[in-house]
Amino acid sequence: MFGYLTGLPAFLSYFVSGLGCYAAFAVIYTRMTPQKEYQLIREGNLAAVVAFLGALLGFSFPLASAAAHSVSLVDFLIWAVIGIAIQVLAFYIANFTMKDLHGKISEGNVAAGLWGGGIAVAIGMLNAACMTY
Repeated sequence: MFGYLTGLPAFLSYFVSGLGCYAAFAVIYTRMTPQKEYQLIREGNLAAVVAFLGALLGFSFPLASAAAHSVSLVDFLIWAVIGIAIQVLAFYIANFTMKDLHGKISEGNVAAGLWGGGIAVAIGMLNAACMTY
């Protein structure tokens, strides 16, 4: 029975570290963007919800890949930081490819939110696939 729990400490260390990585990503992302995501989401701005959830999902793919393929907790954290950096790049790609993206998201333009979130998910999936070394 107790043999089944031998992996629990490793699971907990990766899980708690992963939650910390999500928090770090959310702080970095919301400081980078011109709009105030949390305020817009509280106000019911669907475009902001879609864009922010897309960014979180885009980061989730490489974070999950890093957890599955890392050889140690330090390795996991290094790849998580790389995942954050790539998602920052995705933010700039989305912003570059749609004029006034964040102004449109602030105004509630759902298409703009889908564009920003979709770019983040697409880049995140590619990022995760590239982490399968």
